[in-house]
Order: sequence, then structure tokens, then C-alpha cells
Amino acid sequence: MKIKFLEEKIMNILMIISIILVISFLGSILWTVIKKGIPVLSWDMISKLPGGGFYIGKEGGILNAIVGSLYIVGGATLIGLLISIPVVFYINIYLKKTHFLAKFARLTYDVLFGIPSIVYGAFGFTIMVFLGLRTSLLAGIIVISLLIIPIFIRSMDEVTKQLPRELLEVSYSLGATRLETLKIVIRQIAPGIATATFLSIGRAIGDTAGVMFTAGFTDNIPTSLNQPAATLPLSIFFQLSSPSDDVQNKAYAAALLLTIIVLILSILGRLFLYKFSKNKIS
Repeated sequence: MKIKFLEEKIMNILMIISIILVISFLGSILWTVIKKGIPVLSWDMISKLPGGGFYIGKEGGILNAIVGSLYIVGGATLIGLLISIPVVFYINIYLKKTHFLAKFARLTYDVLFGIPSIVYGAFGFTIMVFLGLRTSLLAGIIVISLLIIPIFIRSMDEVTKQLPRELLEVSYSLGATRLETLKIVIRQIAPGIATATFLSIGRAIGDTAGVMFTAGFTDNIPTSLNQPAATLPLSIFFQLSSPSDDVQNKAYAAALLLTIIVLILSILGRLFLYKFSKNKIS
């Protein structure tokens, strides 16, 4: 008994130490970004395009990167939802749990979920070279879509698998078609869809490697899908690479802005989860 009690005490201590380390690292990162970013962050920086020589210390802002990030993330999220939702429904409603195709699909998306974003970027770049395409907003959207589709599918799949099978059987027994049953399922997994959406947006908006190879970079706001697009992570990377201390400080301000956006998305995800959970059948 004493040995088991001692083991439990040791494990509790190790878990507490782990929590303290994680919080310390997170706090250190946030403190650095806030300390160096707040004095530099201004409305002009957010609302203006980069001026000539912006990355060597001259005037301008990062509006191009903000808008470019929103374009890429918005397009990728839309494509991801249009592809992921039918896949999840097919695996969980049209196929049995023990079906080979369902198991193979889950294994495939588990593998895709763990692939680094730079691999997606390199794959997209290879296809672009083969087709003779240049870096563009469309290429960035497609690569980020490939990156977040596994996140969408695995997140929604885990929620859908928790639905009682009896719910589907009752719906069918009442004469409902599969399409009508889908409406019931959508209402039940709405929290999972919302959570997966905000999780995917948070991953997409912070990606650097994928868009570096495919979306390119520009000081202007793209007006068509064939033009290159800037993103916040790439803007931060280029600012930190500048020899000017002023530009490097602007990178921390951009990082602070990106952190705020991700934080807002996390809060919205929690709010949607709480709101839609009220509609679930208990």
C-alpha cells in the first residue's frame, strides 16, 4: 500500500511540474510578444499597406498581410467544409462501423493529420512547377485546404461517432429518408462542426510553410486569384529577418495581432460549443 501511495504522489508531482512548465513557457512567449508588440502596434500599422522600404525601417503597415490571410483562410475553410462534411456523413451514416472503407479512411486521415505543413507546401509547389503555374492566392487556398481537411474530418468524425446508433434507427423506422436523417445528425453534431471550424481556422491562419511555397508574397492586396498574396506569418518572418530594430519590433506587433486573432477564434469556438450544445438531444 505504501509503494502505491508513493507512486501516486510521484505521479501527481510530475503532473504538477509539467503543468507549471507548460504555463511558464506559454507565459514567457505571451509576455515577450506583449512587451515588445504593444508599444509598436498602432492603427496606422493595421490600416496601411507597406510603403517603399518598409522592411528596412520606413513607413507603412501590414494591411496586405491581414487581408491576404483572411482571403486564404476564408477560401480554405469554405472548401474544407464542402469536402469534409459529406465525407464524415458517408463514413458514419452510409457505411457500417466495421466496414473496411470506413477504417481505411480514418487511418488515412490520421496520417494526413500528422503530416507537417511544409510537406503540403512542397507538394503544392511540385504540382505548380509541373503545371507551369506561379505563386498565387488560389494556390495558397488549395494547399491550406489540403492542410485543414484532415482536421475537419477527424474532429467531426469523433463527434459523429458518439451519436447513439439508435437515433438513426428510430429516424429510419419513422419513415425518414437518409437525407432527412442527415438534418437530425447535423443538429446533433453542430458543436463539433463549430469547434472543428475554429480549430482549423486557427491552424490555417498561423501556417507559414505551406503559403511560403504557394501563395508567395506581395506588398499589395490581391484583386484576383492569380495574383500572389501576403500572410501575417510570412510578414512576421520577413520583418524578423530585417537588420532594422524598428522593423523587428513591428514583427512582434504583428505577432501580437495574430495571437489576438487566434484567441478570439478560440473564444468564439467555446461560445458556439456552449450555444449549440443546448440543442442536443439528451
